[in-house]
Amino acid sequence: MTDPVFATLADVPLRDAWAHEAHRFTPWLAANLDRLAVTIGIPLELAGTEMRVGTFSADILARNPTDDSIVLIENQLEGSDHTHLGQIMTYLAGLEAHTMIWVAPSFRDEHLSAIRWLNEHTVDPFAFFAVRVRVVRIAESPYAPLFEVVERPNNWDRQVSDKKRAVEGDRSEIGQHRLAFWTHFCERHPDYGKAGAASSRWAPLPGTDILLVQYLSRNGVGVFVRPPRGGSPDELELFVRPHLDQLAGELGAKWAIDLGSRLNVDPYSQTNWDQMSDWLDNRTKAYQAAFERINTARS
Repeated sequence: MTDPVFATLADVPLRDAWAHEAHRFTPWLAANLDRLAVTIGIPLELAGTEMRVGTFSADILARNPTDDSIVLIENQLEGSDHTHLGQIMTYLAGLEAHTMIWVAPSFRDEHLSAIRWLNEHTVDPFAFFAVRVRVVRIAESPYAPLFEVVERPNNWDRQVSDKKRAVEGDRSEIGQHRLAFWTHFCERHPDYGKAGAASSRWAPLPGTDILLVQYLSRNGVGVFVRPPRGGSPDELELFVRPHLDQLAGELGAKWAIDLGSRLNVDPYSQTNWDQMSDWLDNRTKAYQAAFERINTARS
């Protein structure tokens, strides 16, 4: 029997893996949110990158599909600094985010203290995380990114477990509710195909690979724009950014996040389902028409 060969796990400078923070690290992280989601313990769906808030740009915005809340992610290739902490507080107010994830290779003690203070002095559903990022390899192996939570809300793991059990306990009832509503929607507007029990459906936007997401939440229904499955957020950025003002004006959409708009209404009352279905149909057609006009103008 041949003896095993052992090697040493070595850290790699982050800039060897991502040469530029905004052009390399942010797009990579946006396309690999599942890695961060596993570390934090909540699912994450990409909503947008480099989203403007006043004179600043938030690195990544995601959604937690279990409650449709906004998750703000700020990432750095250098150690934590006061500038990013101040920007994070600005983004929280401007983007209505409930969860903040600050990713950096190292954190100063005063910044960890600030995150700890925020977790101790804010109430649910607000949650603040400091996540250390490393890149490692063995000999000439491919690079492996590692995430480590160094600051989180008190009893976070128990909160996640409790919410997971609640969701699992309600899954059958929630699935039946979703299937019933989408069945109603598709019967009222048959052009959208067959119904399903998922929380969201996707509709194409003419002349692009971009998708419009129609979703059902606990507070009503809504729509937002996202890249294609497996696609890069850069594709969405390249198409949408030059036309943000026009699209926001035409659609009345909340462009600062993901060109989203929503109808707040009790989704569990079937008396509202006609209104919800017609709103989704009207919004979808409005988005498709707006994107078609832009695509035609670009041709």
